[in-house]
Amino acid sequence: MHVQIIDGEDVFNQIGGDWDELASRGMTDTPFQKLAYQKSWWKNLSPQDSTLWSIVIRGMDGQLTAIGCFLHTEDGKLRFNGCIEETDYLDLITSAQDAHESWQKIFPLLLSDQFPEWHQIDLCNVPRNSPTRTILPEVANQYDLTVVESIIEVCPTIELPESFETYLESLDSKERREIRRKLRRANGADAQLHVVSKADDLMVAVDEFLELLQKSTFEKRDWLNEGRRTLFHEIAQAAQDDETLQLLFLEVNDQKAAALFNFDYGNRIWVYNSGLDPELFSALSPGVVITALAIEIAIENGRDEFDFLRGDEDYKYRFGALDREIYRLQIVK
Repeated sequence: MHVQIIDGEDVFNQIGGDWDELASRGMTDTPFQKLAYQKSWWKNLSPQDSTLWSIVIRGMDGQLTAIGCFLHTEDGKLRFNGCIEETDYLDLITSAQDAHESWQKIFPLLLSDQFPEWHQIDLCNVPRNSPTRTILPEVANQYDLTVVESIIEVCPTIELPESFETYLESLDSKERREIRRKLRRANGADAQLHVVSKADDLMVAVDEFLELLQKSTFEKRDWLNEGRRTLFHEIAQAAQDDETLQLLFLEVNDQKAAALFNFDYGNRIWVYNSGLDPELFSALSPGVVITALAIEIAIENGRDEFDFLRGDEDYKYRFGALDREIYRLQIVK
């Protein structure tokens, strides 16, 4: 095995095309491990006092087997690149088969004088089924260090059945009646679902989505800074190029009332963010309608899961989602 430490953002250029091939085989294979997302997050949202340090492992045949992309902050903390706010799932990028050996190679390098000094490792948003949760404590223990694990948040997710009618029947009777009633009302108002395609101007579509996002709540308005705005544009373009972007608008009388920015990746829909004009057609419940239509499309397209991603907002459970925990793994020297 060949192990290399790369200081700085040149890691994105050095690995290039091999990055996404490995990510697609990864034990945590989500849109957030892909090169475009990792690169855009670092460029636009990394803390000013941070540096990027990556450990890259290749087999004897030259095949890329692991990427550990770490953010080192001035106060001596080490995190995965992307941690914490915008990125819903993070992990070492490697296959489940190579995970143990990869952590065995990477961890001593984190402790070596080749790596910047740190006093705490703080790995956020590790999925509940990630092998890292069992491997890292075992490896750390070899160096008399202890991993403290805690639930950091939940990602409510729907396991999708074979038909939309079966899905509706699985819901609480009150919620089922409400969704059906709101879909009928929207249909009566001639509400239309528009799915952004390559025929549309993507830059304009993303700007329209972000306008709705900012109108949704005061918190979202304040959250959307220039770095996040650029991130949305860059990952939308990359996802469209990969045919994994699902950008939806609910339109009433040719006005955009609600929107969803989703990824359609790995046979799952990942609801990255949403937008809504609360003053426009509120009687039609456009947020409920667009979500129900997105679930219906996902079922029609044979998707297995509909992942609302981080956050325990009540509306997710009204759609029948169940919690999947994500974890924080911390090591203090």
